[in-house]
Order: sequence, then structure tokens, then C-alpha cells
Amino acid sequence: MQTRRSFLYAVGGGAPLILGAMNKSGSTKPVLGSGPYTYEVTHDWGDLPPQIKYGNTHGVCQDSQGRIYIHHTVNAASESSDTMVIFDENGKFVKSWGKEFKGGAHGLHIRKEGSTEFLYLCDTKRGLVVKTTLDGEEVFTLGYPKESEAYAGNKKYSPTNLAIAPNGDIYVGDGYGSSYINVYNKDGKYLRTFGGLGSEAGQLNCPHGIILDDRGDTPILMIADRGNHRIQTFTLSGEHIAFLDGTNLPCYFDFYKTGETVVPDLGARVTLLDKNNKVIEHLGDDSAAHNWEKIRTLDRSAFQPGKFVCPHGACFDHDGNIFVVEWVEVGRVSKLRRV
Repeated sequence: MQTRRSFLYAVGGGAPLILGAMNKSGSTKPVLGSGPYTYEVTHDWGDLPPQIKYGNTHGVCQDSQGRIYIHHTVNAASESSDTMVIFDENGKFVKSWGKEFKGGAHGLHIRKEGSTEFLYLCDTKRGLVVKTTLDGEEVFTLGYPKESEAYAGNKKYSPTNLAIAPNGDIYVGDGYGSSYINVYNKDGKYLRTFGGLGSEAGQLNCPHGIILDDRGDTPILMIADRGNHRIQTFTLSGEHIAFLDGTNLPCYFDFYKTGETVVPDLGARVTLLDKNNKVIEHLGDDSAAHNWEKIRTLDRSAFQPGKFVCPHGACFDHDGNIFVVEWVEVGRVSKLRRV
């Protein structure tokens, strides 16, 4: 586990944000990070059609063809109710779908099964996990975990994200409900429940994000224990392994092929961890401002270039660039191009 001293050193050791710095392309876009982890930022990335207006942008992923998927809740001023917006790798709009997720669009996971890719979506409003094709055709849904004794008495259930084990078992984080992890097999049959509200090892408070970590010899689960201001790791059977330092309000994770982890942190920054889960950089850090919760309800004129407001989802693309989506009322999609 990272010590307090090493954590403070890591936080203070990164280079500060450089606004208006001339980069290799000759532009003056914000530049974040340092050394091999230097990124040019493009805010409001993607050619969004005028009939679509983002609500809170909650999830982002990339498929094998390079297309970028954005899951959002839909703004009240939007003519379209489509919650899934798809762009090519250059930001050109491809298509949209997903009216049924309006107001509840949240977690987004992509997985290749055999030769076919599928999306797994969490709907916090309807309390559903939905597996779809890349075109939005429903394959199956998982609803209220009535089979679990932990939910006796009709406890609140609102799934936020999920992870899938090598054998296909599905781990659903009930982040906005009762803070349990509910486990199903690949066919959607209920298996078990672990976690539950609390701050002790093995307990959770808003398990907002969850991912399968297969970087080591044995696959484990990494959970964004957001309400407890920490990351927690577990065995696949649900036993606590460790706490990880370096984040404040972790929301989600994605891994790059070289072992780095990107962690969107709702407290106004994006954190990069190395393969040993040590902090590399806090990108676009505006956490000291203490006003990010207010800013998230305002329009784009309140957003500072090169600073994040409320990062909610993030993913690496195939080239090591990072896409960040934020929990702001008018949506915000940023591309961090590695330079």
C-alpha cells in the first residue's frame, strides 16, 4: 500500500498545468502532465449534431474499430432523446440511439465475446443492467436482485457500473442503492452478494465503479469506493485484499496495454496510476478550488480550459490518448492527446 509520504510526494511531484503553452503541433491548446505523460487537451471533442444536447456525460468507451461511445442523460433542451452518441476516432458523428435510457444513462462497459463486441449499460433510473449489441439491440437485462437475502425488505437498488470476469461472471456495483456488489453468471443467473454499506475492510460506500484487473497473475476486482474516498481491491469471491491511496472521489477505471490506470475523480481531477498503483500525475487538477459542485450546474463559460470540473468516466483509446466525460449539466467530452 502506498504510504502517506510517497502519496504526498507523488501529488506534489508532477509538473503544473501549462496554459497557452506552444505544443508540437503549433497550437495553444492546454497542455497537461509532464514527461512521457504529457497531453494536449481538446474540450468539447466530437461533432455533436445540433438536435442532440448532452445532459450529464457519464460513460465513455472505444470499440475495436476505433469508434467512441458516449453515454449521457440528455439535456432538457435536446430535440433528440438518444442517450448513446457514437463518433469515429476523428470526432465525426456516426449515429445515436438509446431513448429508453434517458435520465438514467450511467455505467458503460464494452466487451468482446468471441468475434462479437457487446455493450453493457447501467440504468440508474430504471434499476437495470442491459446488454446490447453495438447498434443498441437488447440481448438481456438484469433487474432488481430479489434473489439476494441482502435485499430483503426491498432495499434501494440503483446500479452504477459493472465488471466481467474471465469466465463471464458479471459483477454489478449497486453504487446509488445499498452499496453491495451483486454477482451473476454469464447467463444472468444470480450467484452471490458481498460488500454492503460501511467503512471497514470489505465494506463499501457507493461502489461507483468496478473493473476486472488482470494485470497480475491472478485476476482481481478494483472498486471505486467513492463514498469512502478510496479504491479497494477484492478477490473474485468477494474477499478484501487492500486499499489504494491517491484518489479523492474515484468514479471509474480503465487500463492501458502498458499497465497504467486512468481514474476519473469527481473531485475535479483525473489521476494516472502506474502498474503498481502509484500516482503518476493528477491531470487538470482543480480540486483546491472547492467550488466544482457549483460549477457543474453552470454553462460552458464557467469551465476553465485545462481544468476539470467533475470527471465521471474515462478511457484510453488504442493509441494511449485519454477520453474524459464529466458530470456537468451541459455535458463535457475532452480528448487528452498524448504528445
